Amino acid sequence: MNSEAGTCAFAADFAKSLKPGDCVALSGELGAGKSVFARALMRALGVSDEAMPSPTFSLIQEYAGNGCKIAHMDWYRLESAEEIEMLGVYEYFQPPWITIIEWPERAPSLLADTVVEVRLENVDDFPDVRLISLADDV
Repeated sequence: MNSEAGTCAFAADFAKSLKPGDCVALSGELGAGKSVFARALMRALGVSDEAMPSPTFSLIQEYAGNGCKIAHMDWYRLESAEEIEMLGVYEYFQPPWITIIEWPERAPSLLADTVVEVRLENVDDFPDVRLISLADDV
């Protein structure tokens, strides 16, 4: 994607494939656009909240979408799978929830059975360009 708008358009198109019970794992370096992608995805899923802060400090933000609930998680500050498990993340891996997780590599063993990984990568020498790739069942 050559711009933030391109990333948002990709996320909106991707949102059409999601249904309650799905889990989206967003991976990439700091500044790769995970939060931008997550907010665009949530908007496409019907979240109308004006402010959608990154859940870096609250760890889990809950939203109402069109025909689903959305849990946006950020595992960056957590040290172990045990810490993440204590948050009760499993309840979010089933309908009516669609779960979006930033930094899933902190505890890959805790991810839902069916996960779509969205990897965002910076492109050297092109600060506004991102490569976005999808992989099922991480």
